[in-house]
Amino acid sequence: MRLEAKLQPWAPRVLSLVRIVAGLIFMEHGTQKLLSFPPGPHAGPEAMSLIWWSGVIELVAGALIALGLFTRPAALIASGMCAVAYWTVHAPQSRFPVNNGGDAAILFCFLFLYLVFAGPGPWAADAARSRRR
Repeated sequence: MRLEAKLQPWAPRVLSLVRIVAGLIFMEHGTQKLLSFPPGPHAGPEAMSLIWWSGVIELVAGALIALGLFTRPAALIASGMCAVAYWTVHAPQSRFPVNNGGDAAILFCFLFLYLVFAGPGPWAADAARSRRR
């Protein structure tokens, strides 16, 4: 049996694992900004500022993505926020992501865009809701 044939049945489960880990890490960016946990340079932004809104999106969308609840709309919003963050905050500093600190924003942007199309995988609240219908 070819390696590809052995790995293919695991693809949906690995999609779920990638979604969960990405959602938790994204959520951590929001908890750092809004809850000062873990402590970081952007903790406690002024309410309604752009960094505050990014923290809200990171916290809420990250939690929804990790749970696999409303995954596609949450991932679309998170992807768009990451694109805006890259082009407004990181890109003006340097055109090279490794130098401007925007590599995480780019990776999150495209990973979440992928989730919009791929869905949450089988280990998700969305999948459980679909099975109940």
